[in-house]
Amino acid sequence: MIEVEVTRLWIYPVKSMKGIEVGEATLTAEGLEHDRRFMVVGADGRFVTQRDQPKLALIHTSLSEGVIELSRAGFGTVSVPPDRLQGDIVLTKVWGDQCETVDQGEEISRWLTAALESESRVRLVRMKEGFRRPQNRAELLGESTTTYFADAAPLLLANESSLKALNNHLLEAGHDAVPMNRFRPNIVIQGLQAFEEHQLSRLDQGNFSLGFCHPCERCVVTTINQDTAEKHPGRQPFKTLRDINPMPGKKRAPAFGHNAILLQGEHSTVKIGDTLTGHYA
Repeated sequence: MIEVEVTRLWIYPVKSMKGIEVGEATLTAEGLEHDRRFMVVGADGRFVTQRDQPKLALIHTSLSEGVIELSRAGFGTVSVPPDRLQGDIVLTKVWGDQCETVDQGEEISRWLTAALESESRVRLVRMKEGFRRPQNRAELLGESTTTYFADAAPLLLANESSLKALNNHLLEAGHDAVPMNRFRPNIVIQGLQAFEEHQLSRLDQGNFSLGFCHPCERCVVTTINQDTAEKHPGRQPFKTLRDINPMPGKKRAPAFGHNAILLQGEHSTVKIGDTLTGHYA
């Protein structure tokens, strides 16, 4: 066993937009409360992320009493009401998972299309009330869980030491260091060696337990500067990360962070400064 400390927490109300760094968050079976509850889709219903539309990184999100406000410099703001559960049903897929979603209306669609400087219309959707998207990989732990619009699992954990190790390699090769926001984690911890998070099976606290599923396979979003939406011309840090921490069995795919699920402790609170007990696989 090993003790680790929670150092940072993020929620991302809209998939692929800027996150909100918080001091504490509520744990649910579907991830942190308010995390990735909304998503942008194209006219064909296909989900849109920074992989296709890097300017999503420039849209700020804020949350007050359940109302999400979206903003981008030069484009003003638009509010997303918390209770728009009725509307046109949009069928979309998230990595092969068929999802039933509810369109959030024309005003938000017009604002998003303009703010993203998109040539084609985009729309904001939320999961249809009562619809549950299963996550089959989580069943590797003998559990059954669901998520909203996260790529792979309800929670993503990252390790401060892993980022430090990556940045040391980048600097030694003459590249710029990168901040943690390149990897869009929910929970950041310290107290482990670099990439030691991949050796854990779970993290426990008095009120909750998190089960570790599998390393998080990274994509080109890691190469996008989250402040400018510009892609690194040399595909960094993707290439360096691939060399120092590839996915198990995939030499050409880098890993950073670990996907996790809530094993127990629904509606518990995780806070910065919490001490968690790590158990090795």
